[in-house]
Amino acid sequence: MVQPDSSSASEACALPSTALNGLRVLDLTRVRSGPTCVRQFADWGADVIKIEAPIDTAQFGGPRSGPDFQNLHRNKRSLTLDLKNKAGLAAFHKLAETADIIVENFRPGVKKRLGIDYDTLSKTNPGLIYASISGFGQDGPLADRPGFDQIAQGMGGLMSITGTPGEGPMRVGIPLADLCAGLFAAQGIMIALLERATSGKGQWIQTSLLQAQVFMLDFQAARYLMDGDIPKQAGNNHPTSIPTGVFRTSDGHMNIAVTGNNIWASFARILGRETWLTDERYATAPARSDNRDALGAEIEATLKTNTTAHWIELLTGAGVPAGEINDIGQVFAEPQVRHLGLAQPVTSQERGETELVGQPIIMSRTPSHIATPPPLAGQHSVEILTEIGLSSDEIEEMRASGAT
Repeated sequence: MVQPDSSSASEACALPSTALNGLRVLDLTRVRSGPTCVRQFADWGADVIKIEAPIDTAQFGGPRSGPDFQNLHRNKRSLTLDLKNKAGLAAFHKLAETADIIVENFRPGVKKRLGIDYDTLSKTNPGLIYASISGFGQDGPLADRPGFDQIAQGMGGLMSITGTPGEGPMRVGIPLADLCAGLFAAQGIMIALLERATSGKGQWIQTSLLQAQVFMLDFQAARYLMDGDIPKQAGNNHPTSIPTGVFRTSDGHMNIAVTGNNIWASFARILGRETWLTDERYATAPARSDNRDALGAEIEATLKTNTTAHWIELLTGAGVPAGEINDIGQVFAEPQVRHLGLAQPVTSQERGETELVGQPIIMSRTPSHIATPPPLAGQHSVEILTEIGLSSDEIEEMRASGAT
């Protein structure tokens, strides 16, 4: 149980948000989906307590000093507890009585075996909001399968519509199922908090990587459910809005999104190809869809006569959506990204001065800040156990038994 000096680099880097002051969240999560959920509360000022094993085992996704852990676990306190130890479990139950929210992403049966499931904890805390994130749901034929983002991307249909036709299924470059499951869990908790203000009662919230991934199919799923249309891979081309996609220029590539007849007319005029507006192959949206490849070749032939910057200036000036295709370094060098504060400074305990990804929401009175870096394992154990009424002797006994 680590007890660093209070004047260490753990001191606040910025004032925390006050939006969720007074809420206590117990974080039992690992990997990514659960920490993504909990981060939404930590970044808006809730008291988030990360419950960890007394022995700082290797973290899923890399060490505590790694970018992944640092980005997911800021603005939290850390308490080490062995939930298989009688004293550790008792301390957790006592702490759970003070909690507004508990978030976990164990496999479905684990929490019941540990005695930390919603039914058990809500008996002594009826206002408790308990969120569970799993791979495939808390029950059903696949509930016990281990969940992983790429598995959900495949089973949830995303890989069948991602990538270039004929080259096989392709995952997307971020853990979309993990991230969305976490965000949906956070949304469910917020809904439950609003409802609790009226009823005074908590509830159990469940989501999974599979549910999140299927929901995120959005209009592609609706095409199947309503019309029986099974979408296929379209590469960089938009499946229904044409011409929308990636096009070559004289010095690279750019994105262009031409939607609706008015934008189509502006686009044709900017490229000096007004004849497209009367050409029967391109004059209507259905015709452009039928002749997508021929139109794309003609567009590229024109765009390759000048630079990406040249075309973006002309097209955006005329109201035609167009943009650069940046690598990650270029993203954070982009003046608009800097202006929006998406990279926020923090003094990491392991890395020193660095930056993490900030929240993509701007609030006029209670903005989010990265107020503290990720905690050391057990950094706040004595502080938290004291808050729930344990004496220094009891805490020392817990330490001696390996409970904390």
